[in-house]
Amino acid sequence: MNYTESSPLAGSTAIGFTPELASIVPVPSNETTCENWREIHHLVFHVANVFFAVGLIIPTTLQLHMILLRGMLAIGCSLYIVWATLYRCALDVMVWNAVFLSVNTLHLSYLLYKKRPVKIEKELNGIYRRLFEPLRVPPDLFRRLTGQFCMIQTLKKGQTYAIEDKTSVDDRLSILLKGKMKVSYRGHFLHNIYPCAFIDSPEFRSTQMHKGEKFQVTIVADDNCRFLCWSRERLTYFLESEPFLYEIFRYLIGKDITNKLYSLNDPTLNDKKAKKLEHQLSLCTQISMLEMRNSIASSSDSEDGLHQFLRGPSSVSSLHVPSPHQRASAKMKPIEEGVEDDDEVFEPVSPKTFKVHELP
Repeated sequence: MNYTESSPLAGSTAIGFTPELASIVPVPSNETTCENWREIHHLVFHVANVFFAVGLIIPTTLQLHMILLRGMLAIGCSLYIVWATLYRCALDVMVWNAVFLSVNTLHLSYLLYKKRPVKIEKELNGIYRRLFEPLRVPPDLFRRLTGQFCMIQTLKKGQTYAIEDKTSVDDRLSILLKGKMKVSYRGHFLHNIYPCAFIDSPEFRSTQMHKGEKFQVTIVADDNCRFLCWSRERLTYFLESEPFLYEIFRYLIGKDITNKLYSLNDPTLNDKKAKKLEHQLSLCTQISMLEMRNSIASSSDSEDGLHQFLRGPSSVSSLHVPSPHQRASAKMKPIEEGVEDDDEVFEPVSPKTFKVHELP
C-alpha cells in the first residue's frame, strides 16, 4: 500500500507562510552595496576626530611635542566615549576608547612628572648654577648625581684633608662648597682652593691610569670648610652608566686642573681672578698635575727644583704654563687661544671648518 508521510517542516511552512516572504530578494554574499547612506554622525564625533588630527600633525621639533600629542589623543578618546554612549549606544566603541583613554592618560601623567620642577638643595645650588647648568645638565640628573652616593662633610680650620705620601687618592672626589683650603708641598705653599672647585681633581685623573697612589701634596683647611664628597668607586660606576655626565666630568676636571696650573704660576691668584679666567682656559685640559708634582719631587731633594718651578725660568719650560700677565718668549710664537664658552663645548663641529690640502 502506497502512502506519503507529511513532513513536519513542510507543515510548519505551510502554516506560517506569509506573502511578505515572496518579496525578499537574496543578495549575494560577495557583493556590497551602499545605495542608502546613513545620516551624518553627531557633532561630537567630528570634534573628536579633529583632536586626533591636530595631535598627529604637531611637529616633533616642538619641545612639548609628546605631551601635546598625548593630551590631544586623550581628549579625542573622551569625546568618542561620549559619542558612543549618548548618541550611538555602542558598547564596543565605548569600551575600546576607554582602554585607549587610560593608556594615554598614564603616559601623559608620566611625561608631566618628568617635567616637574626639581628642587635642588640650597647648599648645592651654587655648584649647579656655576658648574653644571651652563653645560645643560638637567636638574633631575644633577639630583641623582648628588643624592645617592655622596655626602657633605665639614673640616674646621687647621684640619687636614690630605697628607702627602700618607693619604690614598683612591677613596673619594670632592668639591669645596664653603671656605678656603691651602695646598702645600714639603711646607711650601702652592695654591689655594676656593668654593665651587674640585679639591683633588689631579689625583682623580691620575687614578684612571694608576691605582694605589698617595697624595703628593698636603691640603689643609684655611677656614671652616664644607665640601661635597663622592665615593670614588661608586661615582665611577655611575658615570659609566651615564655617558653624557661622564663627558661633563671629564671637561670639568680638566678645566679645574687648568685653573690649578695657573694658580701655581701666580700664587696671588684669588677667587675673583679665577672666575675671570674661567672662560679663557682652552688648553692644558689634558695636562696631569701628577706629572708636574712628580717632576718637582724628583728634582727638589735640596728644594732647588721647587724654587725654580715657582720662579718659572726657561729651564723648566716643559712644565711651565705661561701666566696671562707674562710676556711670550722672543724665540717662540705665542699660542693663540680663543675664548671658550661652556655652552659651545659640546656643540658639533661643522665639516666646513676642515680643509683638505692635496699633495702635488
